[in-house]
Amino acid sequence: MALTRRALKAMGIDDEKIDVIIAMHTETVDGLKADIERYKTDAEKLPEIQKELDALKAAGDNGLQDKFDALKREYDAYKNEITQEKAKTAKEAAVKSYYESKGITGKALEIAMRGSGAEIAALEMDGDKIKDTKALDELVSGVYADLVQKTEVRGQTGGNPPENTWREPQREMSRAAQIAAEHHRELYGEKKGD
Repeated sequence: MALTRRALKAMGIDDEKIDVIIAMHTETVDGLKADIERYKTDAEKLPEIQKELDALKAAGDNGLQDKFDALKREYDAYKNEITQEKAKTAKEAAVKSYYESKGITGKALEIAMRGSGAEIAALEMDGDKIKDTKALDELVSGVYADLVQKTEVRGQTGGNPPENTWREPQREMSRAAQIAAEHHRELYGEKKGD
C-alpha cells in the first residue's frame, strides 16, 4: 500500500499533518533514490576492479619481491663497502703506528705506507693490534731499511770556558813565538784576541 494523501485522510489525519508526513516521506524516498544511483555506479565499476584484482593475483608479489630483493642487495653491498673501508682504515693506522715505532717517520713514512698496500691488505687484526708483524718486520729490515732514521746518541758537550777579560800588555813577539802562533792558527783556527 502506497502512502498517499487520500490514504492519510481516510485515517482521519488533519491536512497540516498530512503535508508534514508527505514532506518527510519525500525526503526519505529522495535519499533512497540517491543511494540507489550511487550503488548502481559502483556496480558498473566492479568488473574493471575485478580485472585489476585478477591481474595482481596473477602477478603475485613478484614485482614487489624483486624490488625488495634489489634494494636489499644494494644495501648489503653498501654495508659491506663501509665495513671494508673501516677495516682498511684500522689496518693503515696500525701499520703507520708500527712503522713510527721502528723509526720510519715524515716523508719516509709516506713512502713506506704507499709501498705497503699488499701487506696492509693481507694483515690480520686483533682489535686495534696487528696479529703477526712478520711481513712488516721483513720490509723494515729489507726494502725499507734505508728509510729507518738512525739516531746517534752523543754525550753532553761541555760549554766554552769563560773568556779571559784580563790581558797582559802587548809586547813584541819573537820570531819563534810568531811561527808558533801561525802554526797554532793553522791547526786550531784563529785565537780570539789575535
